[in-house]
Amino acid sequence: MDNSSIKISILVSLYNFAENVQRLYDSLIQAVESYDCTFEIVCVDDGSQDDTLKQLLQLAKRDKRLRVIKMRDTFGESAALEAALRYSSGEKVVYLSGRVRVNPMTIPRMLQHLDDGYDLVMGWRYPRRDFLLNRAISWLFNRLASRLSKVRLHDINSGVFVAKRGVLERISIYGDLYNFIPVLASQQGYKITEIKVEQQSGAFRMSRYPNEYIQRFLDIITVFFLTRYSKKPIHLMGFFGALFFLAGFIIELYLGVYRLLFLGPIAGRPLLILGALLLVIGIQMITIGLLGEMIIFTHAGEIEEYNIEEVIN
Repeated sequence: MDNSSIKISILVSLYNFAENVQRLYDSLIQAVESYDCTFEIVCVDDGSQDDTLKQLLQLAKRDKRLRVIKMRDTFGESAALEAALRYSSGEKVVYLSGRVRVNPMTIPRMLQHLDDGYDLVMGWRYPRRDFLLNRAISWLFNRLASRLSKVRLHDINSGVFVAKRGVLERISIYGDLYNFIPVLASQQGYKITEIKVEQQSGAFRMSRYPNEYIQRFLDIITVFFLTRYSKKPIHLMGFFGALFFLAGFIIELYLGVYRLLFLGPIAGRPLLILGALLLVIGIQMITIGLLGEMIIFTHAGEIEEYNIEEVIN
């Protein structure tokens, strides 16, 4: 098939998914053929240790619309998405993660929302069928992410979305930023919405390790900084630096007056040490913010702070 004629690229990330490869493939074909448009399927085997790759290769022999990408190791969903996007060509991109096990029959409705003018359509897993602990953590994660980013979605990191190719080519996705695609897209001014997608029953991985929760919290902080202060670090670092400096200055001023009025000694008092520490931290934070500003100023010519939708006449 001529790549220029492909309208839809279905990108799928799979890991140890051998038992369900055939069923997922059949569902995808049925769903997208009902949309009546030329399409391709790009499946990424993210270092599976079972027969996932074998199953995919068998399907690829029978269907030339299916392309298989084999990763040398497990690199995560950001890498899988980036690799699949590189080897696809459709104007519209459908992404599915095998870990979330959603019903692909919702894809035509999601694609229709793109036709209605949206740039990115997220799937909202409803009802959820994975572990109660996963659902509780996901709920908390989505509430925090929505509050900090002001992107009002129920399931920011659902693992299923439909987007125009230009949206994904415009935003930078690396590490765990895959979980914040709608936040990054919203920052660029793209129109975003979500629709409910059925989550199917099956085997799910339980999030039970504390480091996973810490990483998610740190990811939220990272995205909060990148979306609001990446081009003005002095606004964040300077604000907190000024607070620390002011607190330290007030403490030291109080102790200085206290000593000048001969109200008592101040040497060795914990408050004296705290005041000095706050002064130093405040100065350091302001300095870091200024260094960030200098770096951004140096590379200002390479930074594009706008996103043009259309030029008329």
